[in-house]
Amino acid sequence: MSGAEPGGYTNNILRVDLSSGQSSVFHASEEELRSFIGGTGLGALLLYREVPPGVEWSDPANRLILASGPLGGTNVPGCGSFSVVTRGCLTNGGTSTQANGYFGAYLKFCGYDAVVLQGAASEWCYLYINDKGVEIRDARHLLGMDTWVMEEAIKQEIGKGEREATVFGIGPAGENLVKFAAIMGDKGHAAAHNGVGAVMGSKRVKAVAVARGRRKPAVLDQELVSQLNEEIIATAKAKPLSGYDWGTSMLYSGAAVGGWLPVKNLTTSLWPDHEEFMGDHYRPLLEMKRHPCWACQAKHCHIVKVLHGPFAGYVGEEPEYEGWAAFTSLIGQRDHGAAIMLSDLCDRLGVDVNEAGWIVAFTMEAFEKGVITQQDSDGLELRWGNVLAAKELLLNIANRRGKLGNTLAEGLKRGAEAMGGEALNMAVYMEKGNTPRGHDHRARWNEMLDYATSGAGTIEAGPVLVRDRFDPEDVARAVATNKTLPFLDSLVTCAQSTGTFGGDAASNPNLVRLVRILGAVTGWEYTREEALDTVQRISSLLRTFNLRHGVGPEVEKPSIRYGSAPVDGPAAGKCVMEAWDQMLDRYYELVGWDRASGRPLPGTLTRLGLEWVIPDIWRG
Repeated sequence: MSGAEPGGYTNNILRVDLSSGQSSVFHASEEELRSFIGGTGLGALLLYREVPPGVEWSDPANRLILASGPLGGTNVPGCGSFSVVTRGCLTNGGTSTQANGYFGAYLKFCGYDAVVLQGAASEWCYLYINDKGVEIRDARHLLGMDTWVMEEAIKQEIGKGEREATVFGIGPAGENLVKFAAIMGDKGHAAAHNGVGAVMGSKRVKAVAVARGRRKPAVLDQELVSQLNEEIIATAKAKPLSGYDWGTSMLYSGAAVGGWLPVKNLTTSLWPDHEEFMGDHYRPLLEMKRHPCWACQAKHCHIVKVLHGPFAGYVGEEPEYEGWAAFTSLIGQRDHGAAIMLSDLCDRLGVDVNEAGWIVAFTMEAFEKGVITQQDSDGLELRWGNVLAAKELLLNIANRRGKLGNTLAEGLKRGAEAMGGEALNMAVYMEKGNTPRGHDHRARWNEMLDYATSGAGTIEAGPVLVRDRFDPEDVARAVATNKTLPFLDSLVTCAQSTGTFGGDAASNPNLVRLVRILGAVTGWEYTREEALDTVQRISSLLRTFNLRHGVGPEVEKPSIRYGSAPVDGPAAGKCVMEAWDQMLDRYYELVGWDRASGRPLPGTLTRLGLEWVIPDIWRG
């Protein structure tokens, strides 16, 4: 690096070769750090360089990258978050997914910006990272443990208390290579999307534990960071239905009224009494204990105890909105305790709550319509709202037990394709291979377009403001110009606690403050325009990675049910497929990608400083 090194970084990236049992440290240049920041961006750069075409998701040569960012361990809300980047197994393409908690901060305190796992261990192991280095430890005795039990067992082994270490790993689902397995840690926090837990399982790594070290990267202007941080918190708290007070469940009624709450596998858009699943309604019915992430003041996450109903006495983490949606409206059941139990079970088994919810809903509709019989379901009566049958189905899937459990462990798309026939008309997924998050995007076209075109295996823009959510031009422009999540996930910080999730990238005051904080931490003169260019750079690099690995525009469309017109509710009769090609045409034009092939144009790549990838996709 030339001149003074930027603040915020340790500039140490830990590489662990699981095949040889050896570890080493390497470094990124200042130019690379500024261009890709950290987290998702740094992970995307490393993934592109180190995972060439022909390396499958389960190949030992695949990389599993766990990366913090330059804000990790500061006092910015939620900056204990980290990104997981790999080649995922649902889409077979690039993947970026984030988890909150403490991992990102503690990793920095041990002297590392990121960890790169390569190869595969000969026996099951876990990694223990502290400020003295890394140990590869035997994990055979941990096999079969759920993620909560595993976390406690590892902390006891390494002699660390509740906040003295952070542990993220896999449950039975990851061990059994369930294709929507998640990496879970800090009791309920999830890096959930695109089967990252299966990738960890393929490397025979049960968990990564990180002690709270004593090394803290320099912050070059702490006074300005603290001032901007106070402004961020005040602005986030002042938002209507603030997640600071009530958590993401406060999205529930808005989704129901707007027509994007998923109900009974999208067979209807109507769900009366939706207020029951808003935090201000259900929280007084529970015993609650705050469960905050690093540097977060929000009353967002809690460990809860169910006090009433058939699941009284159950203790687990309070579901996010997506957990509530998955196990109430989506499967047609109304008991709070049941939803808490099923969402928490997903966390403990180590599966993505979104894919799990869509799978359970699909099987219930298929059972009700006779597409799946009780003989097909391994004896389960999968009728709408049957909570105990849903629980057993999730256990069967996580353990690849029974014919249906093993089939659906491949994910909803592959499971429906294996069943064939009418099943293909019911299953909700993107043709890439992954299910959507917990919305009915038939009433929210922008997120469906975002899912289709994203290179990250999930959304890149999020719930942005659209003038007319059924107008192809407005939708395409909103998605193309509001891809803020790659920037936030490269810092890495929590979009909920910083009040930066959704809205308009050009006017979100807290997004502008985070840009200024990045400059105050690093010493760079960093601008909003540079941040938006970074977003496009990361998105285009992941796009190029996917194209080189055979994931192209031919899979950029929803399944039959996902692309259908709602039969009722605010979006009744609106069919996204009638405008699909028009939206894609305009989106490609706005982001500078070739419409026929899906390739970012040479001029676009050059403008973004990615001219070095042009020969990879524009030969001849």
